[in-house]
Amino acid sequence: MPAPDVLITPQGRRLAHHRMPGAGPGVVFLGGFMSDMTGTKATHLEAWAQAQGRAFLRFDYSGHGQSSGAFADGCIGDWAADAAAAIAALSTGPQVLVGSSMGGWIALLLARAMPEQVAGLVGIAAAPDFTEDSLWAGFTDTQRARIMAEGRIEIPSAYADSPYTITRRLIENGRDNLVLRTPLHLPFPVRLLQGTADEDVPVPVALRLLDHMDCADAQLILVKGADHRFSEPDNLALIEAAIAAVTAV
Repeated sequence: MPAPDVLITPQGRRLAHHRMPGAGPGVVFLGGFMSDMTGTKATHLEAWAQAQGRAFLRFDYSGHGQSSGAFADGCIGDWAADAAAAIAALSTGPQVLVGSSMGGWIALLLARAMPEQVAGLVGIAAAPDFTEDSLWAGFTDTQRARIMAEGRIEIPSAYADSPYTITRRLIENGRDNLVLRTPLHLPFPVRLLQGTADEDVPVPVALRLLDHMDCADAQLILVKGADHRFSEPDNLALIEAAIAAVTAV
């Protein structure tokens, strides 16, 4: 695999990325919490987009993958700003945002901030507001006291050998970027894909998002037995179909 190119953002962060030229609307893949652009979904969709002759962009947020910075120093607002900078500098015209887990939250923030640059949105186990509704809500009183006093705690990860570092800044900045507490107008097609066996983002989260959004063309597809990774061949085919659907309108 060729080495990624680097974009320096207005904040001075160095974002590793792979950009493939092609027809529009292009596809931008937005990864999840502590994931990177080399995952199955990102690389599969790049190959699919290439076969379609469609422009495609994948990148690592700061503190993720091959980009600069430490993961524990980042927060939702930083990563949304990274995504906005990447789209502004590396794409042309409206884009289809494909957001996986936390990337679904990032996609919603971008859609709210720059709707004119969004042609459609595909959420894969989208996790809006998870810092508040999943992390903070799930912490014990002891964990909450520690994160407020010490600035961080570590929690086990089901996807990596090392634990997640959860910081006070992540929690407090997350509260500044919540999308399920205020109106969310999405003037473009939206497709949400959700596995019923997802233990990290359960089905009620997807139902809440579908009910909350103000969108004339929104669909939620539930896949029996699919887990949070949503990376099996039939799952990947559903993502392809969802991208095709939002660009066919």
